[in-house]
Amino acid sequence: MNSPVRALLAAALALTAAPAVQAKDVPVCTYRIDNAFPHDTGAFTEGLLFDQGLLYESTGQKGDSRIVVRKLETLDPVRETEVDPSVFGEGLVDWKDQLISLTWRDRIGYRWDRKSLKLLGTFSYEGEGWAMTRSGNTIYQSDGSASLRLRDPATMRQTGSLAVTADGRPVENLNELEWIDGEIWANVWMTDRIARIDPRTGKVSSWLDLTGLREQAGGAGMDAVLNGIAWDPAARRVLVTGKNWNQIFQITPICPKGA
Repeated sequence: MNSPVRALLAAALALTAAPAVQAKDVPVCTYRIDNAFPHDTGAFTEGLLFDQGLLYESTGQKGDSRIVVRKLETLDPVRETEVDPSVFGEGLVDWKDQLISLTWRDRIGYRWDRKSLKLLGTFSYEGEGWAMTRSGNTIYQSDGSASLRLRDPATMRQTGSLAVTADGRPVENLNELEWIDGEIWANVWMTDRIARIDPRTGKVSSWLDLTGLREQAGGAGMDAVLNGIAWDPAARRVLVTGKNWNQIFQITPICPKGA
């Protein structure tokens, strides 16, 4: 999310995100830090995913939007590419031999060759582009609202939508997404919480409260928010980070019994 709109959104956030995030009937999980890895403090993180030993990250800000592929243990890129400097880069998802990325308000999406990061083509879409995750042949895309758009990765056409609620109230400002063990995990922008969403109903089954991680990662300023979730299915690791943080954390949720 771009800095110029922060002041205008501050009041709206107080009325939208806060009530849902503070819902009392949805269980709240805390966390344990199992490991930490370096993160580029210049990375305005918009999309994060992990696959076959490699971390893929897309970043935002006009003139500094990039896609970087690297090992988790080092900041040295295996490969990287710049996104058109006239656009604000956003979320990232993998599909077959491609990476697909979005832009914030430019309504332009990109297809990249997964191995070389060569640009394969572009597509257009309606609304804002924030983040994406995928289950099979369905992409779930956030746009800052309380609904996720369902898209066909082959065409990127919208095939449906999923309204996200907690205790019957919409959860606004859904941001970076990850599919983990049959759930959609979503950062709630400008908060320290992740919503764990049932994709069948859109209901938040539990919150993951990551209060304290931002300070530990040196996150300074209003924009340095929690944003970035990756799942390593082989090692069953959850990785989280934020915009301009200096660390990526491997965490284990600690949830109330039955959550």
